[in-house]
This record gives sequence, C-alpha cells and structure tokens, in this order.
Amino acid sequence: MTIEIINDGNFSLGFDMEEVANQTVKGVLSVEKFPEDAYVCITLVSEEEIQSINKEQRDIDSVTDVLSFPMIPWSFPANYNELSDFSDIKDPETGEIMLGDVVLCIPKVVSQAKEYGHSKRREFAFLICHSMLHLLGYDHMEENDRILMEEHQNKIMDYINISRE
Repeated sequence: MTIEIINDGNFSLGFDMEEVANQTVKGVLSVEKFPEDAYVCITLVSEEEIQSINKEQRDIDSVTDVLSFPMIPWSFPANYNELSDFSDIKDPETGEIMLGDVVLCIPKVVSQAKEYGHSKRREFAFLICHSMLHLLGYDHMEENDRILMEEHQNKIMDYINISRE
C-alpha cells in the first residue's frame, strides 16, 4: 500500500500528520474490507489553493475543507466486483489500485476543530476518513446515503481509536 502525502506548504498541526494519515487510510481500507493493495495521494493545501481547485474542478468558487477525486466510477459504494472492470487504474509496476486523490485544507482543519470542540488530530483524521469513503463510492447527497456514510465514518473512527478528544 502506498499513501503519498504532499505537503508543499510545510503545514504543521502539532502531531505526526503522516502517521495519522496512514493510520486513517489503512483503517478505512481494513474496515471496508478493500481486497487489494491501494495507492492514495493526500495533498495538504491552503484555503486559496482549495478554493482554486474547487472552482476549477467543480465550478464552486468557495473554500471547502476537503475534496475527493475518485478514480473508480462505482455503481454503488464499495462494489469491489467492479474492480476487474477498471484494469487501467492498476499501477503496472506495483499492482496497486489507484483509488484517487484527497485534497485537504489545513486551515479548515484548524478552524473546524475549534468550531466543533475537538482536537486538530481528530478533525484531520475525520476529513481523511470522509474523503476515503468518497474514493470508495460513498456519498451523502440523499438522506439514506448520508446516514449510511455517517455510520461507516463512526465505525472507522472507533476502529482507529480517534475520538472527539
């Protein structure tokens, strides 16, 4: 498994972000029983950068906390039977499934942790967990989908033992 973290802004949150990101991604893939080795890229950005990406990719000109760019167009969440249909998403050198990219706004991690009354570590892990579920096909546009996604988020956060400290 490869979890690439790009931190060109040299952001720091006062804990080992790489360790927490690895713990979270591995926790999501374990709880969700992802059957293969995976590659995920997590890029840490500023508010300006995420606003620019949000505008360019989604035509929404505003700052957001996290963006997910899945490589697999799942017909429904975590339908691993579909993986064989997408041989072009497998890295030929490593054999890893390229799940997609996560873009995480570090200033939003800080402000939301304060707003919600928990640690920056918890908010950082939660947003990665949330985004990883999007990479596996989960969404929250419809009420039933939102409830399902929240159930999975809670289960994963418990599994990796990161609570609302």
